[in-house]
Amino acid sequence: MSTHDLEALRAIVARFAGRRILVLGDLMLDRYLWGRVDRISPEAPVPVVEVERESFALGGAGNVAANLQALGAEPVLIAVVGEDDDGARLMETLAARRVATRGVVRDRSRPTTVKTRIVAHAQQVVRADREARADLSGAALDTLLERLDAGLGGCQGMVVSDYGKGVITPRTLERALGSARQQRLTVSVDPKESHIDAYRGVSILTPNQHEAGYMQARRIVDDVSLREVGWGLQKRLDAEAVLVTRGAEGMSLFERGGRYTYLPTVAREVYDVTGAGDTVVSVVAIALAAGADYPTASYLANHAAGVVIREVGTAACSPAQLLASLADGRP
Repeated sequence: MSTHDLEALRAIVARFAGRRILVLGDLMLDRYLWGRVDRISPEAPVPVVEVERESFALGGAGNVAANLQALGAEPVLIAVVGEDDDGARLMETLAARRVATRGVVRDRSRPTTVKTRIVAHAQQVVRADREARADLSGAALDTLLERLDAGLGGCQGMVVSDYGKGVITPRTLERALGSARQQRLTVSVDPKESHIDAYRGVSILTPNQHEAGYMQARRIVDDVSLREVGWGLQKRLDAEAVLVTRGAEGMSLFERGGRYTYLPTVAREVYDVTGAGDTVVSVVAIALAAGADYPTASYLANHAAGVVIREVGTAACSPAQLLASLADGRP
């Protein structure tokens, strides 16, 4: 889409407000320890980070929901946290971002997923993860499916945020995709490689270049391999579209029917790509719900991603920031 369609783009962004989007997926808490390095440890050849402050952010499905909320939508979050202190903090963080938590299930049998990043001088030094990746089962799964059914009423779209932490299983996908088809909702999926064939028939998949190549057992190294992987995924899943995000190389959209669209990156500065995939799938989902076609939704997502990667840590893009980027006249 060219910059000459700015008024049409503004009209779509204006329709973001109040769109109800169900978000099903893995909920994570991102913990950041910020500090500086002045010396090397005498115990091992590693830097000693003197921690100066600590902060928390939403990851995974929580970041998707926060992105949707920031864009003016009403996210309906269906997810799981542990019955622990980290789960309580995650719920508080959701509430602080004005994301409703009534669809979040507390499961005492698993820990809340926490990713702890130690950052010194704006550079990530190490990441430590605490998680359980076993498929959700038993009473927690039953409760999740009940909340999924209850939450779908009045929704205009669905996002599946699959990080492989146990919420997205064949059973949950079968229920979610079946219900979405009945209600004729668009389904936008940020996929995990291990579940690839369970996404058959979804509206759009938004893998990054590495994930897409892994799914098709073909490393993307040039335009030929990119097109083989993109079209291969689209046909394999009979998806309406596949949007491959490629970092500094922009994005490539493959649509059922044979239309290919290349979107060059709009990012001027890249500080942190953490959560950029969450932003992409969020904007694609809300744009489709607001009446955009796939190239337009991808174009808007490309601009939103360019906004959030200018900040360290997971971030969200507001309608005002998105409109400013669109008005900037970049591709």
